[in-house]
Amino acid sequence: MTAPADVAARLTGRAVSTLRPLSGDLTEATLDDGRVVVVKRARRPGAARAEEAGLRWLARAGGVRVPVVHGHEEGWLVLDRVAPGQPSRAAALRFGRELAALHAAGAPAFGAPPPGGPAEAFIGLAPMRNEPAADWPRWYAEQRVLPYLRRAVDAGTLRSGEAAVVERVCERLPALAGPAEPPARLHGDLWNGNVLWGADGRVRLIDPAAHGGHRETDLAMLRLFGCPHLEAVLAGYGEAAPLAAGWAGRVGVHQLFPLLVHAVLFGRGYAEQALSAARAALSG
Repeated sequence: MTAPADVAARLTGRAVSTLRPLSGDLTEATLDDGRVVVVKRARRPGAARAEEAGLRWLARAGGVRVPVVHGHEEGWLVLDRVAPGQPSRAAALRFGRELAALHAAGAPAFGAPPPGGPAEAFIGLAPMRNEPAADWPRWYAEQRVLPYLRRAVDAGTLRSGEAAVVERVCERLPALAGPAEPPARLHGDLWNGNVLWGADGRVRLIDPAAHGGHRETDLAMLRLFGCPHLEAVLAGYGEAAPLAAGWAGRVGVHQLFPLLVHAVLFGRGYAEQALSAARAALSG
């Protein structure tokens, strides 16, 4: 079996002096020149390629930073370690402004994958298809919400009668989505665990499910699972790129997809949250 040290050496061109296992599928490798990289094992075919393509696409936007990517092999990815720091209001304001710049870099279409990235990608461990479309409400319903709604019903996590609430949201998405916006360059899985607060006062993003989408989706993800200094992040974002009126009332619409993914992966509690988000969207 390929060892993390071998992968790190091949992709960085340096010998590895020490290894330190981290959580899950991550291993920290110290190179012979003193640099430290992280070797990540990807358990799904194509996941390492998708992640590398996403990170490079985000980096080219010149907004929020990502760790330097050294490359991937099938099943493995190597990137620089981020020296950890503490969240601060100043860093959060900067993060918000940089996130706005990332989104403003745009994408060819809603659902467009990063250049070189596969159509069949992932959000965490869950499959996620990237197929370009011109219309965000239809794309979001057909390629994000409804596939996972069907999976949740098939798994028994949601009952058919409950699914009808989410289906009504999808039917009404053209009216619920707010003013039309151009495709944004999204991280796509922007929960707090994928936001690294660096020792240099800068945020780096990891583990993207990058694609062209609606910019409110990334912000809704930050709110869904909590983020330090979130109001400062939103303030910095608003300074750089004000959101359309009524955006706060659309948060539940954008949270439907990640909540349904979590319902399929982790069970009934997230299904109930998805139903609450759907009902709130319909009543708002």
